[in-house]
Amino acid sequence: MEQRIIGRTGQRVSVVGLGTWQLGADWGEVEEKDALAVLDAAVEAGVTFFDTADVYGDGRSEQLIGAYLRERPDAGVTVATKMGRRVALDPALYTLDNFRAWTDRSRANLGVDRLDLVQLHCPPTQVHSSDAVFDALDTLVDEGRIAAYGVSVETCDEALTAIARQGTASVQIIFNAFRLKPLERVLPAAAEAGVGIIARVPLASGLLSGKYTKDTVFPADDHRTYNRHGESFDQGETFSGVDFATGVEAAVEFAALAPEGATPAQAALRWIIQQPGVTTVIPGARSPEQARANAAAAALAPLPEATLRAVREIYDGRIRAQAHHRW
Repeated sequence: MEQRIIGRTGQRVSVVGLGTWQLGADWGEVEEKDALAVLDAAVEAGVTFFDTADVYGDGRSEQLIGAYLRERPDAGVTVATKMGRRVALDPALYTLDNFRAWTDRSRANLGVDRLDLVQLHCPPTQVHSSDAVFDALDTLVDEGRIAAYGVSVETCDEALTAIARQGTASVQIIFNAFRLKPLERVLPAAAEAGVGIIARVPLASGLLSGKYTKDTVFPADDHRTYNRHGESFDQGETFSGVDFATGVEAAVEFAALAPEGATPAQAALRWIIQQPGVTTVIPGARSPEQARANAAAAALAPLPEATLRAVREIYDGRIRAQAHHRW
């Protein structure tokens, strides 16, 4: 699989990575053996980048990855984790002492001395402008607790603020065919600054797979049920903030654009991969089959210009008016 360098880290990672929120919580229960099978299928398919967070299952996702990589030390996987969501979203808590404690816990969960990449996990907006916060992150690098740091953001303005920081290696942002706003300023700014872009929610919480209808019901412990209107965390994390019924209709149109032999989900991932400035895309997977299918998107030929125009037309015609554009 094609490998790209994550910004200023120097680390090469696969263009399709694996998001592991599903393996921790909030998408329904996943058995440990099934989670490990997903990780293994991804690695066998060429994935060399796992994205996790200390809050996914309160550390369960990190622990599963740690257990897997102890069994597969030759896997060559870069692991990015995130910190800051296990406490109240209070800027006063973003201190060096807390960062040390949080990263020590993640190091223990993952079973490593030094974390490859640590991202602030969608912190309060003012945190992005705090010199003390970024000085503390630099200290973690100097102390050898982490190799590099980045920021996971909710808005394009937050992304631009983070990109302007000299030490920022990567920015993780919601980006998909139903969420085009990062194309305007964020991706060009990241490319110019040498900052990696990690694209999350690439399938708009599954909408772009084309598998759902307006009558689809998700389990009660799935965020696609309980967070549709931002009840528990930012609304953009669920269906990219798009109204579900609108998204289902738009997904039907998008599915018709998938090239022969490819699924709509693979077409959606291929669309992201070929956008200038993107380093890696991190779809989640609940089964080995999903992990393999996602990885296969990297082998698709680039989508033609006519398809790219059609994606923009779907967005302009159905999504733009419905999406919450504070992002």
